[in-house]
Parts: sequence; C-alpha cells; structure tokens
Amino acid sequence: MSDAPVIEPPAETGSRLPDLVLLAQEESSEKRRALLRELTDHFFGSTQRTAAEDSLYDSVLTDLTAEMETAVRAELSARFALAPDAPRGLIRRLANDEACVATAVLRASTVLTDDDLLGVVRTKGQDHLRAVSQRTTVSEAVSDVIVERGDDNTLGTLLRNDGARLSRTASETAVERAKANPALHAATVQRKSLPPDLLNEMYFVVEARLRQNILERNASMDPALLEIALAAGRARVASEHGDLPSDYAECLAYVGELKAANQLTPTMLARFLRSGSRTSFLISLAQLADVDFHTAASIVEKKELDALALICKAADLDRALFLTFAVVILNTEENAMGKAQSYAKMYGDLQRDVALRTLRFWRMRRSAEAA
Repeated sequence: MSDAPVIEPPAETGSRLPDLVLLAQEESSEKRRALLRELTDHFFGSTQRTAAEDSLYDSVLTDLTAEMETAVRAELSARFALAPDAPRGLIRRLANDEACVATAVLRASTVLTDDDLLGVVRTKGQDHLRAVSQRTTVSEAVSDVIVERGDDNTLGTLLRNDGARLSRTASETAVERAKANPALHAATVQRKSLPPDLLNEMYFVVEARLRQNILERNASMDPALLEIALAAGRARVASEHGDLPSDYAECLAYVGELKAANQLTPTMLARFLRSGSRTSFLISLAQLADVDFHTAASIVEKKELDALALICKAADLDRALFLTFAVVILNTEENAMGKAQSYAKMYGDLQRDVALRTLRFWRMRRSAEAA
C-alpha cells in the first residue's frame, strides 16, 4: 500500500477534482502516472480556484510526484516552471530534486523565494547553481553564495547574466578568479555592471580585443561615475608590487637631479632606453605619466606596447618617440620595425582623453605605493 496520507476531498459538486483526489489512493504506478497527468491538466484548465483547492492541488501533486520516475518529474518541472500560480510545495520539492528535474524550475519559477534559492545554492551541486545563475534576476545574497561555492564554469554563467546582481565583495572575488582563468576574461570584461575600477584591473591580463572593449567603456563613462569608481578603487588597492631593483635609489636620485634642472625630456628617456639604463628609463616614464614604477616596469618587461601607448599618450609624447621606444623594446624580435610601426599607427589613432581616463585607475596604485 502507498504511504501517501489519506486526503479528504472537498464536498463540492460539478468538479472533477474530488474524484481525482480519491484516485490518488490508487496503488498502480501506471494509473498514478495517468492520474498525475490528468490532475496537472485539470490544474492548468481551471481558471478560478479557491484557497482550499490550491492547497489540495499542492498536497496531492507533491505526494504523487514523490513516487514518479525521473522522466515524469522532469516533465512536471518543465510544465510548472513558468506558472506563476504553481503549487509552492510542489515547486520547492522539484527545485531540490536531482539536477535534470530541478533545472527548469530553478531557471524560471517565480514561485521560488530568495530563501528557497539560498537553500538550494548552499547545499546542492554545480548543475543546480548554474541553473539558478540563469534566472532572469538573481539577488546579491544568492549571487554571493554562488560566487563562493561555484566553480569557474558556474561563475562564468553568473557573470554573463546581466540580471544577476553582484555585491562589491562578490565582484572583487570574481575579478581575482577571472585574472587566473582566460575562460572567464570575456564574461568579466563584458559584464555591464562590473565596477569600472575592477574592469580596469582586467586590462593587463586580457587579449587585445578585450582591452579595446575596456578603453571604449572608459571613453563613454559618465564623469560622476568615474569619480565614484575611483573612490571605490582607492579603498581597495594595496601595495603588493614586490622588490625594487638594486639601483633604484641611485637612479631615482639621478632622475630627480635631471628633473630639477629641467633636463628630464622625452629625448632623455630615449637615451636611457638605448643605452640600457633601464631603471632610469622606467622611473622617468613613470614620473612623466604619473603611474607607479611597477606598472611601468611590468609593461616594458612584458612588451605590452598597447599599454605603453596609453602611458606615452597620457604623457603627451609624440608618435615618433613612441615608435623609438617600440623599436628598442622589440629589437630582439623578428620584424621588430614592422611590428613597431603597427603599434605606432595605433598610437596615432588613440585619443588622449581615453588614455588619461584609463591611467586614472592605474594611478591609484601609485597612490597606494606612496602611502
């Protein structure tokens, strides 16, 4: 015999529902499947229901569903996922079922509350978390748990959903994870609501296409939002740059003397670079562009010439000088001149105001370094 509780049908006439409730005591699994489908059809066919009927539907459907095989439960989940008046107990049960059953309601059911979703994302596996990540809207509270528990595949799904709201802390965590995983780069950079200071932290780890995306976002940013973003970034940036070169103090003093004598010119920078005075060149470049030493050093060491273009453009250096820098930096590579000229063309097309906006984020690191 079934363990389902005996449910007393309402004393009504002219309704098929009381008969269906009585049939719920049927022991045959085949007949119970037929009953489940008939009761579901009956639910969607009834335009007006009393509170008592809603409660009865919920109780009977939930009990019947518990004894059905996976395929039947998955079918039921798909059917009720978009119903705004779906029985709450049934939807909660389906949401906590195995992933192939739960996915439909987790993605779409508006019956589920934040508390329901938190219960799922705190205890279930990645398939459940990814389904929740695809909802039309995801609250910060739910997103925080997904960022904490989700793998990178799940995190990418969440980041690509503009309807998912992420707290500042969750956004910072997502960016740190994205820096280490190229598969997350596009989802992170293209996220519309990503705080601008965190967006600009992605600049040095993403490919050229995504770097251009960052520059375009910077160019279109509202000045008021830019100030808010910079304030948020300053509160976060810390000095984690590593050791300075052994000749840093000596070179810094020499560059200071040149600057005091008004001899720290762009031509002097080119002379430093050609002569191999790397530390003096980097100190001078950092001072002219008002960025920290380690940012300038990383750009030159990694031959990030598009980033070097931003620094030089912000410092208002002319195209010929940038070309000189590019040739010297690329001198060991095949077709160094051709590559340098290609970057020089990009340099000519780059707008100085875009470079300045981008460097304002990089300059936060200089402020942190001096603190």
